Amino acid sequence: MGEDAAVPTERTSAGDPARTLALLWRDGAAPPSRGPARGLDLDAVVASATELADREGLDSVTMRRLAGHLGVAPMTLYTYVPGKAELVDLMLDAAYGRLPRADTSGRPWRERLGAVAAENHTLYQAHPWAAAVSTLRPPLGPGLMAKYEHELCALDGLGLTDIEMDDALTLVLSFAQASARAAGDARATQRDSAMDDQEWWAANAPLLARVMDQEAYPLATRVGTDAGTAHGSANDPDHAYLFGLERLLDGLAALIDTRD
Repeated sequence: MGEDAAVPTERTSAGDPARTLALLWRDGAAPPSRGPARGLDLDAVVASATELADREGLDSVTMRRLAGHLGVAPMTLYTYVPGKAELVDLMLDAAYGRLPRADTSGRPWRERLGAVAAENHTLYQAHPWAAAVSTLRPPLGPGLMAKYEHELCALDGLGLTDIEMDDALTLVLSFAQASARAAGDARATQRDSAMDDQEWWAANAPLLARVMDQEAYPLATRVGTDAGTAHGSANDPDHAYLFGLERLLDGLAALIDTRD
C-alpha cells in the first residue's frame, strides 16, 4: 500500500557555502595547535559525529553533545567546524568517499546500474541517517565528486546525451534513497511498537474484520489480502526495492534501446 514520504528535516549545503567548500576540500583549514584539543583534527570530529549519528540518529548530533563525546569544550569544537549545517555536509561527503565501488567495466549496462543502486543501498544501511538528508543542493566535496564520476561510468558509451546520463543516474539514486528510507521507517516502526508486522496484523485483524465492509471494497480486499499473504505485511521494503529496480531498469532500456 502506498504512503506519503516523510519530509527531510536536514538538508545539505544549508550552511555558509564558502566555509563549507573550504572545509570539504581542506583548503586553508588550520586546526588549533595548542590547548585542550591538541591531537584532535577535523577528520576525527567528522568520524565521531558519524559514529554518533549511526548509533542514535542525526538529531542526536548537536555541537554540545559532540563536544562532550570528544572530551572538549563546545567553543573548542567551533574552531574546527562552524556549526551543524557544515558538519552534515562533511559527514555525508566522508561517507561518500568511503563507499566501496565495484569495478563493473565490460559488464552489461543493467548490471552496472544495478551495482550502483546496490552500492547506495549499502551506504544507507551503514548510515541510515543519510537516507533522510535532502541533497537537492549536494555537498560538492571530493567524496561526492569521486562517487559521481564512478557512477556515471555505468552509463557511459550507451549513446545517451550528457543530460540524459545525469537524468538516468538521478533516477536510480533517488529510487535507492527512497527505498532505503522506507526500509528505515519499517525498522523504526517495529522497534517503537515492539512488534514485527505479522504480530501487529494478527493483533489488529479481528478489529479490521469487524469494522470494514469487504463488499464495499472488493478490489482492495482481494489485492491487499493476496499481497499481505505473500509478503507477511502490507509492505515489504526488500521486495519493493528489487521489484522497483527491475521496472526502473526496464524503463531506461526503452530509452537506451532507441540509441542502439
